[in-house]
Order: sequence, then C-alpha cells, then structure tokens
Amino acid sequence: MAKLGFLGLGIMGYPMARNLLRAGHEVALWSHTAEKARRLAAEEKGRFCETPREAAAGADCVFIIVGDTRMSREVILGAGGIVEGVRRSAVVVDASTISPSESRAMGQELQAKGAEFLDAPCTGSTAGAEGGTLTFMIGGDQAVFERTRPFFEPMGKRLYYCGGPGMGLNAKLAQNLILSNILMAFNEGMVLATKAGVDPKLMLDILENSAAKTGLISYKAPFVFRRDFHPNFSTKWMHKDTGLILDLGKELGIPLVLTGVTQQLLQAAVSAGLGEEDMCSTIKTLENLAGVEVRSQ
Repeated sequence: MAKLGFLGLGIMGYPMARNLLRAGHEVALWSHTAEKARRLAAEEKGRFCETPREAAAGADCVFIIVGDTRMSREVILGAGGIVEGVRRSAVVVDASTISPSESRAMGQELQAKGAEFLDAPCTGSTAGAEGGTLTFMIGGDQAVFERTRPFFEPMGKRLYYCGGPGMGLNAKLAQNLILSNILMAFNEGMVLATKAGVDPKLMLDILENSAAKTGLISYKAPFVFRRDFHPNFSTKWMHKDTGLILDLGKELGIPLVLTGVTQQLLQAAVSAGLGEEDMCSTIKTLENLAGVEVRSQ
C-alpha cells in the first residue's frame, strides 16, 4: 500500500479520501477546516496534518480537490504549501476544476522542484464520491498517469486519459458546458409545462421516453419534485465553472453564446441566495417569475 496525501475534505473530498483509507493506503489528511481532517483521521486511521506541506512530505502521490483556482494555487504554491514539502519524483494530482492555463503553470513550478503533476478533474457528484464510482479526466504525462492509476481506482471507475497538461480540464469544462445548458433547458421546459397545466411527473415520463432523455434530467428531476436542494453540486460552483468555460472560449476564439446566458442565469440564482444549494435549485428563480412550483403531486 502507498503513502498518500489528500488535501481538501469538502462534500467530494471527504468520501474520496475515506475510500483511499478503506482501500488500505496510508493517507495524510489536510483540510482548510481542520476539524474535518481530525474527524476523518480518527474515524479511518488517517494522519491529521496541520499544513499542506506536512501532508505532502514523504507521500508517493498527493491528491487535491478544492473549490477554485485561487484555492488550488494557495494549497500548492502558497506559504506552507505542497511545493515546500513534496519530494522529488512524487506525483501531485489536482482533481479540482480550475483554469487550464493556471493549472499548467502550477505544474511547471512543481516540475521545477522535481515533482510530477497531473490535472484530473472528476465528475459524478456526491453519490459518485461516496460510492467510489467517479469519472476522472486526466491531463499530463501518460506514463505518470499509468504509474498512479492504482491510486485512482478506489475513487473512480472510469479513468479517461485526455492528453498533455491541461487536457483533463479542457474535457471537464466542455462536459460542464453541456450540463449547465441542459439544466437551464430543463428548468424552462418544466416551468413552461407546469404553468400550462401538464403534470410534472407526466412531463418527466415523456422526456424519459423521447430524444430529450438525459442522465442529468433523470437524476435531478426527482430532487426538484420533492424540493430537496441539499447540495450534491452547488450552484456557486457551476457558476464558477461557467466562468472558466467562457474564459477558455475567449482564449480559443470560440463564441459560447448559450453558455453566456446560462452564466447570467446562474448569477441570478446566486444573487437570490441559492449559491450554497444544489444547482437544480436554479429552477426556483424561474418559478418565482412564473408564479408556479414544479413539484410532484
């Protein structure tokens, strides 16, 4: 079994790190909220660490999953960061969804210290993190990925090698572009149907048996119907991701018209106080305008 570090114990990171511990790995744990790291260390015989530097010291591979680019940079390159403790030939894997260009730059700084770096954003929401069934999209040196593949396996069942540095993030952002726009189409369609008098459950059954069927709608609709907006993937994080998508589109010279509108709709939801709720709560902004509520009878 390997010596690993795991940094970032939010709704995704906590169960991911727990799965590594239950697979028998020795895992050093750090979280911005120290109590989370202390609790997981006590529950699963991990090792609590005061700083990212301490968690990286002596590890064969260090995983990170934090909220945004600024957090990732701070954990990797900030005072007391991974760069100060990581040993030569160790691999740093950032599973956060962040800026591809910033990720490449951080990888270069780590490589200058003799460490290896992979960008490996994941998808599958909280249920995938809990069940060890996440999908990872990996960018970086393929030989380094193959060397670290066994460490991914307790956390995910689909591992896609996408190419060189930043390519995992490029794939993840393209996926989230499609997801976010589907979500907004679902919101509009269901509010329209409900306002027109179509029962939401009937409308979902129609969607499930048509070309409009999607995994996102199948998964999220029941949460909307029972008004359960506990975060599996928060509105604020999808809003952040659409910003990254638009930045990437600008870099590549690609107009992303629908995604620009979607980001503004996500901003409206965040401004209405829905940032901490699941992204499917965005339907409430349109419901409020339409004067209806999409729920099961």
